Amino acid sequence: MLKSAFTADLIEAGCDEVGRGCLAGPVVAAAVILPKEFVHPILTDSKRLSAKQRKQLVIEIEEQALAYAVAEVSNQQIDEINILNASFLAMHHALNALIIRPQLILVDGNRFQPYFSVPHQCIIKGDQKYFSIAAASVLAKTYRDNLMQQLAQESPQYGWERNVGYPTSAHRQAIQQHGITSWHRRSFAGCK
Repeated sequence: MLKSAFTADLIEAGCDEVGRGCLAGPVVAAAVILPKEFVHPILTDSKRLSAKQRKQLVIEIEEQALAYAVAEVSNQQIDEINILNASFLAMHHALNALIIRPQLILVDGNRFQPYFSVPHQCIIKGDQKYFSIAAASVLAKTYRDNLMQQLAQESPQYGWERNVGYPTSAHRQAIQQHGITSWHRRSFAGCK
């Protein structure tokens, strides 16, 4: 079972992003503040859950969270500032959108760009250790998957409804055959 909180008394926001390794679409981040006593029997890293489970969890997270927000940084901005900086920026945008200011930020991974003067804690595999980070991972992944499924209707040849922009062999072959779209990340090797 994941942990409900990192501290006993601070307002904690869990932060995670999705889409860093994709060839197309934005990078998306979420920030979630959960009640200190929050527990859930199946909530974990979004990649370990089915689409059906994630869809149900989004409803529960949005109902029970004290605050939550999802934000994206476009593929054009990714090309301008690089994917790592874009990931940090997406997390900052999500934190900006929270209706409650956190006193501590729990970040999935090993790097983060400081957010004003709010302390942060980087936690490797944090989405498998803390409910707030797992909740952020579910919100971000569900949002991004839905977006890529919508974009797949505009550009069906790339299979985004299945690969959501990741560099699968089918996606790479479609790029070779059809070129890139305005949603592709031109700075990524797989798009050149």
